[in-house]
Amino acid sequence: MRNDERFEIQRAFDLLPHVVGASWATVWFRMTGAKSPSREEYRKKTLEFLKMVEPVFDSYPDTGEFVEICKYVESRRDAEYERIITGDNKEIEKRYDRYVDYG
Repeated sequence: MRNDERFEIQRAFDLLPHVVGASWATVWFRMTGAKSPSREEYRKKTLEFLKMVEPVFDSYPDTGEFVEICKYVESRRDAEYERIITGDNKEIEKRYDRYVDYG
């Protein structure tokens, strides 16, 4: 698969974890009054909200011309989930720091 064929999916996975996952997690912690969740709690909640958009990840048919992009989406999704849980997604970590510092 060429780079230009997966460009838009790459951009989506660059943004979705913090724009959807961390944003919704932050609001959840604010609304529940949890001012100092642990990093692990924040990561898990972020992942929980990000997983809610999984139907979008599975929206292409796994046949014909879509087979390669489906495999790419699956591998990128799994890699992003792992990055969130291990603390390797710097945007998520930045959002956590900002939340506990400024609430």
